[in-house]
Amino acid sequence: MKRSRLVAGNWKMHGSRAANAALLDAISRAGTVGGGAECAVCVPYPYLQQASERLAGTAVALGAQNVSEHAQGAYTGEVSAAMLLDFGCRYVIVGHSERRQLYGESDGQVAAKFAAARKAGIAPILCVGETLQEREAGRTEEVVGRQLQAVLDVNDFGNAVVAYEPVWAIGTGRNATPEQAQAVHAFLRAKVPQGTRILYGGSMKPANAAKLLAMPDIDGGLIGGASLVADDFIAILHAAGAKVTT
Repeated sequence: MKRSRLVAGNWKMHGSRAANAALLDAISRAGTVGGGAECAVCVPYPYLQQASERLAGTAVALGAQNVSEHAQGAYTGEVSAAMLLDFGCRYVIVGHSERRQLYGESDGQVAAKFAAARKAGIAPILCVGETLQEREAGRTEEVVGRQLQAVLDVNDFGNAVVAYEPVWAIGTGRNATPEQAQAVHAFLRAKVPQGTRILYGGSMKPANAAKLLAMPDIDGGLIGGASLVADDFIAILHAAGAKVTT
């Protein structure tokens, strides 16, 4: 089954109104004028309105970086899936390693956030990945399998996306070799519904994108630092098969 590709930018906690405007306009001008790759940007909460307005009428999809597992209520500081939908979000990242490690999100909480996004009609981008210690101990499949199974046990997977992000390759400049990434993607592929897109999320850059995307089970990228540089992000889109204007 042929799967369309997705290149999604994760801005993390970066941005300003001026910088966002320049970046969004550059990506929008490049556009996606054909080919098999979709483009999305996942921006910080305060910039959802700005991004929604600037991306209106373009081929670039809007996404968020997190979502509450609760629909509403006394949860100060939280943002519900319905609120994200109100801004036109089509995607939301759940279970990013930084949320798991820095904020203590459990597999169960990630599964609940996944369910909240699905119920609202937003496609979750479910992140799974192992630390360097876990990889060196030979536990990669055990760890990513557990993280994925926690969601599969309680959710209809629907149109969700999976992102494999080796924790040891995020923000470190290191990345898995194409063969290492492919091995984990193939393992995940055997566990998810047919047609599910699986992205690579460990320091994909213009220099390595083509080799990673040549692997049969890598369907795109969840892009961190390179998504903040228009030329780099557009180059990765091009490597994924999007026909972009210049």
